[in-house]
Amino acid sequence: MIVPGVTVRAADGGDAVAGVRPRWVALPETTEEIAAVLRVAADHDLAVVPVGGGTTLHWGPPPERCDLLIDTCCLNDVLEHVAGDLVVKVQAGVTLDALAGTLAAAGQRLALDAPGEGATVGGTLATGVAGPLRFRYGTARDLLIGITVVLADGTIARAGGKVVKNVAGYDLGKLFTGSYGTLGVITEATFRLHPLPADSRWVTTSSADPGVVGALAASPLEPAAIELDRSGPHGPVVLSILVEGVAAAERAKAVQDLMGGDAHIGEEPPTWWGRLPGDDLLLALRVLPAALEGTLHAVAAHAARLSLAPHVRGSAGTADLHVALPAESDPGKVAAFVAAVRDEIRPDGGRLIVLTAPSELDFWGGTGALGLMRSVKARFDPDRRMSPGRFVGGI
Repeated sequence: MIVPGVTVRAADGGDAVAGVRPRWVALPETTEEIAAVLRVAADHDLAVVPVGGGTTLHWGPPPERCDLLIDTCCLNDVLEHVAGDLVVKVQAGVTLDALAGTLAAAGQRLALDAPGEGATVGGTLATGVAGPLRFRYGTARDLLIGITVVLADGTIARAGGKVVKNVAGYDLGKLFTGSYGTLGVITEATFRLHPLPADSRWVTTSSADPGVVGALAASPLEPAAIELDRSGPHGPVVLSILVEGVAAAERAKAVQDLMGGDAHIGEEPPTWWGRLPGDDLLLALRVLPAALEGTLHAVAAHAARLSLAPHVRGSAGTADLHVALPAESDPGKVAAFVAAVRDEIRPDGGRLIVLTAPSELDFWGGTGALGLMRSVKARFDPDRRMSPGRFVGGI
């Protein structure tokens, strides 16, 4: 494959996407070069998968086909940082860790937790993943104010902050966040920022009732994050609450008094803070906050019935959790567990998706918006060449 001015190499085994090996890997350095690559891909009907740091490339079902991998590693510049306006514009290949270092020098941060070492801006947007700070600051979709993307036919589109061109009234930022690369390639993003906190404290306990989460979330103590960790169906529910700001120490003491029991205050987070509970067989579970306690009971009950050992971790404040099962778990029992939990949480608006799994499972489950999502896919990628089959309903 030849694209003038763009480095293209033959793919190897390390470039496989969920087990599917592409033929080529393109290494463009600008939005315009990505557009050129996608025009060539369109001319030759090549299926394309974008990749950033590769930390979540194995999430989701494998693509139906993958001819070309577009690696954004060379799009790694911070294009503009307007500290006075709390705004930053970056290329998609910038890692969140590198961006954090740049912003910290100005006393600012992007309140978005990296899902793993080496995670990039583009990959984090594409998967829609968020960490502990989502409770106070929202997800990537909430912090994103502008985006540049390249569509399957090579069209460059921009929306949001510093608008140059929009596309038929679509909110590109919201559409592309969590789209798993099925609509096009994210090349640039503009975010709103927040000041770095003057101080931080973590209050951690293994004896609190999960029912206290609601009281904490609504309290004037203003926690920045409320995380939980539970290893095994019968293990204790460990809660850790982050408080930030000039009065963090005093507010942490008030949280400790509210939690009671063995609650203790630390200046560093627990070792598990912001980390996924596992990676070989990983599920994402989202319910309404009011349903958190019942959902934890349901997960434990179905796991115990099937002799499974789930590790649950995530935001208690937003009831956005990850559930990891041992890689050696019986595939039939895993499928039964997924189906049972889905049935239990569906009436309350809950949803469970499979992120990684060694066996064939229903990754996404049902969704009432599938017809609309297929229409959007047809609008942006009518020939189904962008990460085909990786999203809901085989989109």
